[in-house]
Amino acid sequence: MKRFFFLNSRRIAYAVAGMTILLCSQCKQNDAATTVPKGDPDNGKLTMADGFEAVVVVDSLGRARHLAVNENGDIYVKLRGTTERGGAVALRDTTGDGKADIIKYFGNYKDRGSYSTAMRIYNGYIYFSTTGVVYRSKLVPGQLLPDTAAEAIVIDDAYRQNPRGTEHITKPITFDDKGHIYVPFGAPGDVCQVENRTPGSPGMLPCPQLDIHGGVWQFDANKPGQIQADGKRYATGIRSLVAMAWNFQDGNLFAVQHGRDDFFRTWPDLYTAYQSALLPAEEFFRITEGTNGGWPYFYYDQLQNKKVLNPEYGGDGKKNEGADTVTMPLIGFPGHFSPNDLLFYKGDQFPARYKNGAFIAFHGSTIRAPYPQAGYFVGFVPFKDGKPSGPWEVFADGFAEQDTIVNTSDAKARPMGLSEGPDGSLYVTESVRGKIWRIMFKGNKTEFGEKQLAVMDERKNRTNVKTPDEKKDNLFEGKQSTGSIAYTRYCASCHLPGGQGDGNRYPPLFGSPYVSGPNKQLIEIVLKGMSGPITIRGKSFDGVMPSHAFLSDEQVAEILSYVRVRMTHGGAPVSSEEVRTVRSQP
Repeated sequence: MKRFFFLNSRRIAYAVAGMTILLCSQCKQNDAATTVPKGDPDNGKLTMADGFEAVVVVDSLGRARHLAVNENGDIYVKLRGTTERGGAVALRDTTGDGKADIIKYFGNYKDRGSYSTAMRIYNGYIYFSTTGVVYRSKLVPGQLLPDTAAEAIVIDDAYRQNPRGTEHITKPITFDDKGHIYVPFGAPGDVCQVENRTPGSPGMLPCPQLDIHGGVWQFDANKPGQIQADGKRYATGIRSLVAMAWNFQDGNLFAVQHGRDDFFRTWPDLYTAYQSALLPAEEFFRITEGTNGGWPYFYYDQLQNKKVLNPEYGGDGKKNEGADTVTMPLIGFPGHFSPNDLLFYKGDQFPARYKNGAFIAFHGSTIRAPYPQAGYFVGFVPFKDGKPSGPWEVFADGFAEQDTIVNTSDAKARPMGLSEGPDGSLYVTESVRGKIWRIMFKGNKTEFGEKQLAVMDERKNRTNVKTPDEKKDNLFEGKQSTGSIAYTRYCASCHLPGGQGDGNRYPPLFGSPYVSGPNKQLIEIVLKGMSGPITIRGKSFDGVMPSHAFLSDEQVAEILSYVRVRMTHGGAPVSSEEVRTVRSQP
């Protein structure tokens, strides 16, 4: 009996000791999550208002998209595409210095596309999206990696049937407080033209794309295997959303839309290159059930502070008949800033003015040439009672590590995703290398005000933020040949002025075997268009280049000669006769 009691006592002692070790380990992890570490000496090269510091959590994860921070401080990041290591990353800081010392890749799902985006935590699950599916995996308490058995919650059946059927395929997600998940289904093209992205082509009326595109759908957040028809179309007339969040204080959905492209390229008689660089606005919407944002019929002109008709539907930049039937934005941000994430701040670490306000990650423009590219910062909009209570601000800048950004590929980092940590820190991802910053406030909250914000007011004068001067800020004024002018108008919006590509959607022309290949093949690509997947300089691309058969033989020859000579170190030019011959062939 005594021996039995002794053995059981020893087992109890071992169990208690083991439990103590487990609890201490968990305490250490929780301490690391809630302790605000020191910022890096250079704040990870970011500029913020006085009192804020930043620490680089990790560098070079891969092309990062959205992220989510769990209540214990673990970080989950969605990558743009799937690699051999996986399509997502889990990070943990066990020492409390703000640096991730455990990095694990996971998510070996098949994903042909490269628009994987979402990463959010909801009710003990981690939800993430590929190009065509929203998945979820169960989070296991104390375990870094989620359950490997991911289940599909929302399936884009139209994309599965036709992977090349839409341009704006990315699927951010958000949740309300009633068990719903919201998923946007972006527009197949730019502005519902009969011939997509073709100069002078009219818009389809009514636009048939709005049946299953250009809006936000509401689904059951907990029901597996739903297709689009199982959801409810919650809002329409919204071209492309990447930045979307539920505002729990206001009880409504909010989102910032990507505006249409290339006014000058498609309507040069109505818009100048300068207007095309600034318009249309990126619209910040408060979305209720039934909201109609107006796409493709209208766009918001932040310079005139009104909605106007798109030229595809009879507009001339001023006409606005019928605009009173669609929703006005809360704010119209300058064109092509590329809003890619939205977060309403709920924490208490930051000064009171940030409480319930909106942070927006502006990924940065690609199509502002011949003017500097713009965006590439994290902005902030103060809110009160569900509405902006002041002008938008620059919250964090310096991601690109330079002021004047000629080509998108020049930017060293492009802010992409936002998440709030359990202690109120703000986490930011970027999409070039996969860097993550943790932004913290270390100053006096009660004394924080205009004096501390002064340095950020100055940032609005930088070329990546300010409205450019039409003459002084034209980077190519007096420097372009006939071929380069045509290239800038028709090609630079995707391949960038220098032909470097943006590193994400559009491939580089420098070093491309298609550019240096046979003349006939190159001409056919311009005249007939091309779709992926292709690999250029070790990177995969899976986009669609539309046909440019609307260009004259002389224009095609001028563009290709310019590209050949400039981007293949003295390659042979292309003649208009060669273009004419290829065009005449079936």
